Amino acid sequence: MSSLRDLPSIDHLLNEENCRPLIEAFGRRLTTEALRAALDAIRSDHRDGAPVPDQRAILDAARDRLKDWTAPSLAPVINATGVIIHTNLGRAPLSRATVAAMAAAGTGYSNLEYDLQTGKRGSRYTHTARLAAHLSGAEDALVVNNNAAAVLLVLAALSARRRVVIARSQLVEIGGGFRIPEVMRQSGAKLVEVGATNRVHLSDYERALEEEPVKLVLAAHQSNFKIVGYTAEPERAEIAALAHRFDLPFVEDLGSGTFLDTADFGLAHEPTVQESLTAGVDLVTFSGDKLLGGPQAGIIAGRADLLAKVKRHPLARAVRADKTTYAGLSATLLHYLKDEAVREIPVWRMISTGADELQERAQGWADQLAGRSVPVSTPFGESTVGGGSLPGETLPTRLLALHPGSAAAFLNELRRADPPVIARAADDAVLFDPRTVLPEQDALLLQSIERILHEI
Repeated sequence: MSSLRDLPSIDHLLNEENCRPLIEAFGRRLTTEALRAALDAIRSDHRDGAPVPDQRAILDAARDRLKDWTAPSLAPVINATGVIIHTNLGRAPLSRATVAAMAAAGTGYSNLEYDLQTGKRGSRYTHTARLAAHLSGAEDALVVNNNAAAVLLVLAALSARRRVVIARSQLVEIGGGFRIPEVMRQSGAKLVEVGATNRVHLSDYERALEEEPVKLVLAAHQSNFKIVGYTAEPERAEIAALAHRFDLPFVEDLGSGTFLDTADFGLAHEPTVQESLTAGVDLVTFSGDKLLGGPQAGIIAGRADLLAKVKRHPLARAVRADKTTYAGLSATLLHYLKDEAVREIPVWRMISTGADELQERAQGWADQLAGRSVPVSTPFGESTVGGGSLPGETLPTRLLALHPGSAAAFLNELRRADPPVIARAADDAVLFDPRTVLPEQDALLLQSIERILHEI
């Protein structure tokens, strides 16, 4: 074609045999939009005397647009960074049983709010609550859509427009810039800070409780940072006893939250949910998608009378979890109940992976890539838990290291792979940590690396 007047009409293109696969794959309406956009681009870019694309080129341009428009922005990636709970990469990968339970709940109907015994309306709050309460030793539990929502809901339900005491050392900021003082303001609670940034004493709490009426005592675990040096902080059992002497509830936000003792895996001790409740905490809040290893959720566990108030608050409906979350979280909690969490939950499997297995996998990768023009080695390295958990704690690992010349360019190519591979760089080397690469992803990882090496 030599003139814009020769361009075919939209109707003509839609009726072409070669356009039928586009309509079948993407629908007539979207295909029409793509054809119109392709023709508009040709008219906009056309210069006098320049050839006009033929019909096949127009359809190809429309196909490219359709693929771009419909490509999912959320895609699976291979995490080779060594950060186990990687917030930017979706936090905790789920167990097979968890994924299966979520798929089963989402595929058809469920008894989300239907009592199968009575045939009457039921409550979604009963799902998962029994398991969470049993594991933690709590009287009752409630699941909401994340831990920030759990803290907000508890404060709104128990201390709106009333004073809440918290230590200055615990005014934490979590990912995305959300800060405990701001969450408290949104709940309507009035913040009362006690102690100093590095040192807080039980007498600081007692003085605040004696001076003015207080509704609640709050503690927030420092799960994403450490204060070291000249520090002091009372034990939670002491704070609980003091709060109860004033007939006040003591609430603790554990942040990540765990049912297993991290010290058993060579890490610093992270307070377990059970420990908090045993120490006298009345309500504890924690995440479902961090150390717990399940889907995104916030869990509130503790006294049944306090949880009854929380459930009745109007905000509870706004932050409630959906059926797939209940199903997935129940499956995850069952792993703990059946003493199979370390074997079945990917987060704990990664944390517990031994040095011999990591060495074997890294060496196997290196052997397959040997003989390339790029030097390959398997140095020692460190993995981290991540996700705002266990700050400063690392696990020894064995890495695959490539020296491709430009580490930044190689990382960029890895991100463009299918599936994308996320690695890290240090000292001009691209590093891959087998601890966070799922075993079933090994072949895909090596294929992507080999393809890039072949092209450079």
